[in-house]
Amino acid sequence: MKGRTVDVVLAGTGLGVGLLMLVTGQYHARAGVGWLLPPLVVCCAALLLRRTAPLASVLIGTAAVTADVVVGPSLATPLVYTQVLYDACVHGRQSLARALLACSVVGSVVTAVVALVVFRDVQALGLAILLALVTVVPVLTGTHVRHHREQAQIARQLVRLAELDRANAVASERARMARELHDVIANHLSAVAIHATAALSTDLGPGGTRDALRVIRENSVRGLTEMRQLVGFLRDPAGGSAAEDVTAGLADLEDLAGRARRSGLAVAVSVRGTPADLPTSVDLAAYRIVQESLTNALKHGDGGRVTVEVAYQPSTVDISVASSLIDKATRADGAGAGVIGMRERAELLGGSLDAGPRDGGWLVAARLPREVTA
Repeated sequence: MKGRTVDVVLAGTGLGVGLLMLVTGQYHARAGVGWLLPPLVVCCAALLLRRTAPLASVLIGTAAVTADVVVGPSLATPLVYTQVLYDACVHGRQSLARALLACSVVGSVVTAVVALVVFRDVQALGLAILLALVTVVPVLTGTHVRHHREQAQIARQLVRLAELDRANAVASERARMARELHDVIANHLSAVAIHATAALSTDLGPGGTRDALRVIRENSVRGLTEMRQLVGFLRDPAGGSAAEDVTAGLADLEDLAGRARRSGLAVAVSVRGTPADLPTSVDLAAYRIVQESLTNALKHGDGGRVTVEVAYQPSTVDISVASSLIDKATRADGAGAGVIGMRERAELLGGSLDAGPRDGGWLVAARLPREVTA
């Protein structure tokens, strides 16, 4: 509706200015003003089609200006025709703009050649110059404006794409932070909760109570330390000691197993193959997968044996954590936040992870690539 109103206003303005020019005598005396009025009205009407039918607008305007030249000519109708050509280049197809440019240039050149060769009059070049002003100039101007509008549209699209990329990056970083926070804290808080519950629900005696409090304190201090390291890394991701400390790896596997044993798990660790330097992202993901698997074994297992196996293959690192299972209702669907986080870690690196019941227990099997492509 707004575009249609603009078209009507533009056509009306052109008609008003044209009538004023005709009234003030801006036309040739070949015919009376009454013969010049219909071409002006038709050319102004062509402006109503400048957005919806640019080609039809050009054809109607060309017919009107041709009639004006035959019966006049006047200055009003050619002036309105320049607007018709300009709008056709701005709103029409690029092929139409190219055709109009070719026709206007060829027409101006042919007119100049005919003026020099046929009439042999340099003053006749004025007609060619006038034709170029009426046709070539508005076509070039419209093409230039169209080009800049397209460039502006492309720039706006790039801005939107950049904003979407930023939003996706923020969402990805939030998901990564959620995984890190869960994996760093869940292991320690699970041990604290289990031993605190045991101390409150049963009489462990002085020795048992002391052991439970020792495990609670160890996991609390360790969890607080890792939380501080992670917060320090988030504040200054460019590095420093905080970034190095928070990046754990498979080299810390025995220490992780030792803490799990002190929390009440019987953990056995075996490594097959030759350990090698892994990319930091792979090393950290492998460590977090084992850590989360031990946390789940502590929360849902029956206190039996947990077997951790790490196999260094030529192109992958295979990890399996097998544990006994008593809480089948909680574990059987594999939909916990821990399993989701482990699977996300593996898939982000191009690996895979399966977790589910196996031989009366629970098995987590992950395969991570030893090389990560950027």
